[in-house]
Parts: sequence; C-alpha cells; structure tokens
Amino acid sequence: MPIYEYKCEECGHQIEAIQKFSDDPLTECPNCKKQALKKMLSASAFHLKGSGWYETDFKNSSCKPDNKAASCSTCPSGDSSK
Repeated sequence: MPIYEYKCEECGHQIEAIQKFSDDPLTECPNCKKQALKKMLSASAFHLKGSGWYETDFKNSSCKPDNKAASCSTCPSGDSSK
C-alpha cells in the first residue's frame, strides 16, 4: 500500500498515511480538526537491490545495448541490439 502525504491548509500540520488506492483521500486535520487536508505531491521511494540486471544480463561487453555496431554470437539470435 502506498504512503500518502497530506498538509493542512489551515494550520500547516503535515502527516503521512498508509492507504489503499481505492480509499478516499483524508480531509480532516488531526491537529486542528478542520476539513482542510490536501494531498501533497512528493517523490516516491524506489530502491533496486542486488547486483543489478545490467551485470547479469550482459556479461560480454560487446553485447551492451549501446554498442549497436558490434555483433555478438553469445547474444540471443546473434543480435547485439536486443
């Protein structure tokens, strides 16, 4: 479930709420009890863990996608552009 950030337009109080996509947005501020909460736009947290797809998928340096001029017999169907 995503975490949404809200800010009260009356008192400036900020909160985070874990909600389903189908849940209605929160409107009541827990601080001042007014119907003034507005959903904020914020950067989402995204973190890839592990050794990475690039390292495991392209062991041969001539098979890298940005090296289109080289042909590689170890790439699928002998095509280095995939």
